Amino acid sequence: MDGAGGPGEGPAQEALQSLSQRLQVQEKEMELVKAALAEALRLLRLQAPPTSLQDSGMPTPTRDSPAAPPGLPPTCSPSLVSRGTQTETEVEMEPSPGPPGLSNGPPAPQGGSEEPSGTQSEGGGSSSSGTGSPGGTGSPGILRLVHLPQHTDTARRNSSSSSPSERPRQKLSRKAASSANLLLRSGSTESRWGKDPLSSPGGPGSRRSNYNLEGISVKMFLRGRPITMYIPSGIRSLEELPSGPPPETLSLDWVYGYRGRDSRSNLFVLRSGEVVYFIACVVVLYRPGGGPGGPGGGGQRHYRGHTDCVRCLAVHPDGVRVASGQTAGVDKDGKPLQPVVHVWDSETLLKLQEIGLGAFERGVGALAFSVADQGAFLCVVDDSNEHMLSVWDCSRGSKLAEIKKYKKPKFIPCFVFLPDGDILTGDSEGNILTWGRSLSDGKTPGRGGAKETYGIVAQAHAHEGSIFALCLRRDGTVLSGGGRDRRLVQWGPGLVALQEAEIPEHFGAVRAIAEGLGSELLVGTTKNALLRGDLAQGFSPVIQGHTDELWGLCTHPFQNRFLTCGHDRQLCLWDGEGHALAWSIDLKETGLCADFHPSGAVVAVGLNTGRWLVLDTETREIVSDFTDGNEQLSVVRYSPDGLYLAIGSHDNMIYIYSVSSDGAKSSRFGRCVGHSSFITHLDWSKDGNFIMSNSGDYEILYWDVAGGCKLLRNRYESRDREWATYTCVLGFHVYGVWPDGSDGTDINSLCRSHNERVVAVADDFCKVHLFQYPCARAKAPSLVYGGHGSHVTSVRFTHNDSHLISLGGKDASIFQWRVLGAGGAGPALATPSRTPSLSPASSLDV
Repeated sequence: MDGAGGPGEGPAQEALQSLSQRLQVQEKEMELVKAALAEALRLLRLQAPPTSLQDSGMPTPTRDSPAAPPGLPPTCSPSLVSRGTQTETEVEMEPSPGPPGLSNGPPAPQGGSEEPSGTQSEGGGSSSSGTGSPGGTGSPGILRLVHLPQHTDTARRNSSSSSPSERPRQKLSRKAASSANLLLRSGSTESRWGKDPLSSPGGPGSRRSNYNLEGISVKMFLRGRPITMYIPSGIRSLEELPSGPPPETLSLDWVYGYRGRDSRSNLFVLRSGEVVYFIACVVVLYRPGGGPGGPGGGGQRHYRGHTDCVRCLAVHPDGVRVASGQTAGVDKDGKPLQPVVHVWDSETLLKLQEIGLGAFERGVGALAFSVADQGAFLCVVDDSNEHMLSVWDCSRGSKLAEIKKYKKPKFIPCFVFLPDGDILTGDSEGNILTWGRSLSDGKTPGRGGAKETYGIVAQAHAHEGSIFALCLRRDGTVLSGGGRDRRLVQWGPGLVALQEAEIPEHFGAVRAIAEGLGSELLVGTTKNALLRGDLAQGFSPVIQGHTDELWGLCTHPFQNRFLTCGHDRQLCLWDGEGHALAWSIDLKETGLCADFHPSGAVVAVGLNTGRWLVLDTETREIVSDFTDGNEQLSVVRYSPDGLYLAIGSHDNMIYIYSVSSDGAKSSRFGRCVGHSSFITHLDWSKDGNFIMSNSGDYEILYWDVAGGCKLLRNRYESRDREWATYTCVLGFHVYGVWPDGSDGTDINSLCRSHNERVVAVADDFCKVHLFQYPCARAKAPSLVYGGHGSHVTSVRFTHNDSHLISLGGKDASIFQWRVLGAGGAGPALATPSRTPSLSPASSLDV
């Protein structure tokens, strides 16, 4: 083409010449490096003392030099440490092209400091890598000398005054001396390379942690990726840090939610007047009145003996014993957990027996005690393809008989026996059929002569859509609950409608009905709400919950309130003292994260579309509406002074906004660009000027927000910075929470208490852990608490550390744990453990 030798040729020629010149310079520099290495090895063989470095013209510590990091011997000054340390003279890689923010990225802004080379960055890749991807490999860079921050400006001004021909020689001489320094101070080859755990990252799926650099840093590995964390200057030895589980314990105080969206026959009233139902792995005994807290003076007790989600309930005719069946599951190692039925005492919450361990497939779908013989037998239907129906002797726990139910009933969701022996059934078309007994005629085939059969004697069209529940009342009338029309109807003899009421739409359809004291009724709904009332006065909620997977959680800065959001698109504010829902709104989109402004007047909510909102907590009105990128937001966090809002996105960026004093107005301040994967967690420093962030590829980066959202390349300088919150799952103060064999996804959330004494952890194995803080010792022991039936997605302490809130993922449950001090009363309902355990924490929680 005519343009082949046109304007584009000049720049191309210049680029090729520049590359050629750079290659020649590198070759010369490598020759000098080789010479320096040979000289260093010669000196090592002669066992030259370390002080001989001063004779070779190497820089020596001065009065203005930084103090030696803790753990170094007195004779070893910081200027002689070459890995992971702020030094008087440091070895660094000449940056190769790559994404900004990595340790081998572009140079720091004027006056900044740079990450020492030869170290693994605090998450992800090695600073000696020639590519921008963490852990990647590439051609080695060019070694150069970097001075301390207080000398950086001077050094750069001096270098700029030198002629271009003199600069390469100056750099080469400094690099040669620095290389000799590196090898001389490393001691013998045997002692340096003998620390195999420090140099070998371990296999995939492993988590290892080791001392590094003479006590200056700690290194751990996730999926074979090295993560270096620098030890604060105030810690001279990790042995000084606390060990053992924390003196504080947790006690399950309240469970928000009810599993009504996908289960039936899950609501009963015990002889004590307590209402029994289930959610996640917990069977809840709710006291509608007479107890402290809760709407109407209610309270809760909890049976927590199950290891996986509860799917069905049955109450013994004595009104005390309860049978509950759980689904099959897997433990943290992928081994199957078999479904089983627990029979337990509702007064003592003690498990009396286990029935059918190993006899059921997939799960236990339905339970019923026999009535005519005072509950001597238990009928169980499992979730296998054949839906095996088995009968068990309750006293012995032995199976008496079983039969296959070849077809799962699809069109008769509910039925009830009447006192006269007739049966009422509700079908999917909204009809109630009455089945009466009669003797068959002699023409009926079969042996044994005439037989008693059931036939339809009456019917009524009761509801629009399916009938989900039928309940026989003490006065002989029957209640029916409709799915589509949300109506609750009372029927008299002959299926005559006596009275009805309609459940409000936002509570969903009727799922279960139970008769309480007097004329009181309890109704469970498909939107996981438990209502209390009667047909004449209507119904009000006593228990409410989300209906889909939960992720977003934040606690109020000075009240016992917290806010949640999730995949059901609901944003809910909860009253932790009254154990009730204060308000909820429909976000129209999935909410994934939230945070209160320090004033408590507004709350920021991040959505899955890159959009984020600021709402007034009193009026519930949206006061700000922004969009940053088109990927989901994983974290939003206000600075402690409320002047900034940081928004972490899955587009690898952190967006910073300036915020007005009341939190209602926001304006873009800048962006933190440098992560090579999506943002997972972030925290502000106590002075509100800096941010620590984690990403999906296990990076730990630090940012100077007040200075213009700059990346702090020398992470060692941030080792003593104090953080207003600690929710990052990677960092020196919390690395001990990671179990051996972790693949990097085992911990979903972490939160340090406000008094900085304990750390709560939410893991991927349905457990909540409590560690001492700081947790900076490998394999740190913890107290382990069960109850969730899915991965725990988030944990947060309330403003005064009196309670801990935890969210279940797909089980849509919210647990409120009471934090008991070292001398507090109450049982320590936890299992000390060094790794996540799937064993139940306890079968008793009060």
